[in-house]
Amino acid sequence: MNNLHLAVQLFLQLAVILLFCRAVGAVAARLGQPQVVAEMIAGVLLGPSFFGLFWPGAQHWLFPWDKAQTLRDTQSYLFPLSQLGLALYMFVVGLEFRMDIVRRQLRSSVAVSLAGMAAPFVLGAGLAWLLFRHTTLFPARTTLPEAMLFLGASMCITAFPMLARIISFKKLTGTTMGTVALGAGAIDDAMAWCLLAVVLASFDRDWSHALVNIGGGAGYVALTLGVVCPLLARTKDWLVREGTLTEAGLVVGLALMLAGAWFTDMIGLHAVFGAFVMGAAMPRGVVARDLIGRVQPLTVALLLPLFFTYSGLNTRIGLLDTGFLWLMCGVVLVAAVVGKGVACWLAARATGLPRREALGIGVLMNARGLMELIIINIGLQRGIISEGLFATLVIMAVVTTLMASPLFERLVGSGVAQPQPAPDADPLKLATER
Repeated sequence: MNNLHLAVQLFLQLAVILLFCRAVGAVAARLGQPQVVAEMIAGVLLGPSFFGLFWPGAQHWLFPWDKAQTLRDTQSYLFPLSQLGLALYMFVVGLEFRMDIVRRQLRSSVAVSLAGMAAPFVLGAGLAWLLFRHTTLFPARTTLPEAMLFLGASMCITAFPMLARIISFKKLTGTTMGTVALGAGAIDDAMAWCLLAVVLASFDRDWSHALVNIGGGAGYVALTLGVVCPLLARTKDWLVREGTLTEAGLVVGLALMLAGAWFTDMIGLHAVFGAFVMGAAMPRGVVARDLIGRVQPLTVALLLPLFFTYSGLNTRIGLLDTGFLWLMCGVVLVAAVVGKGVACWLAARATGLPRREALGIGVLMNARGLMELIIINIGLQRGIISEGLFATLVIMAVVTTLMASPLFERLVGSGVAQPQPAPDADPLKLATER
């Protein structure tokens, strides 16, 4: 397939993906699910688990893929576009992120994060020990410590991008509940990626990777918030003319976001963290308002659904083909829900948050979604887990994400706190409303 044919095929894929995501979204909305969950389901349906199962010829024609990777295919185009969409969206999330609330609720964010890491990690590591001893779900090359670290990290991760979209859908942006959940989710995912770096370092027998990952991530956050953020605040007048962000200001913001995403991806911490932190460092008021207004519409409508679809194209639920695997899937799901949701709820209550807000945080933190898919895809590609365990973890990621919205409505409802005004909010209130 030549480059011209690939480009033409990509246009058709984009049209199919967007229309199908909206169609599934219309059905999901009737069931109380946000568009982001519909996009995740649509991606799985377009992949080999459904479309490829019933119409394999049509699915391969629309999304040609060569397993041996000896030929170029359109998925090689979808991947960078999907990563760009994800990074841009997390940049917007960073722009809306309320550092003032995090500072006021730092104790709650840290407590929820630690509880949301410790409990599911212990349960995941214990499950890994049982599976390693009594099954063949871990390949022979994987050692017991690697298996325990990997499954523990997989169980304690939070779907940071998906969490952000659910919070937006529930109109929780700027509330204590939403901000504490986002802050805890960011810490959890960063720590989970550090654990993954340790596993990969052990697997490759090269510990320099883990040192670069952890040290580089800490250095990036310190540099961005300690140096870049103050510099941007001083040049704010240059970025704004007559109450509007200039074209130069837009380019500077996007360039910094891309540089941050590149750096954190290069050190193995994933692009979403670089983009999110850079968004949090941007000046508030007009700069944040106009960056959101210009970046968000195309990102949410066009680029972000590509990430969900790309992940779905690589998901094969049909690998769960025995009763034992389905039983293991149920055990993993229960451990994930109890370890993450219950632990975060108890931690939030212990730090003084109201019962309803604490319950909401526990429900939100339990969603794993696509960050889970990313980390287990890496595990499968590197040979740390088997295809059977991969499929089990995919089911857990999908179900915990599907649970989030209806469970939130049932247990928390709509009577949550309204967004708190930002200290430097624009008086026209155009800044952060979606």
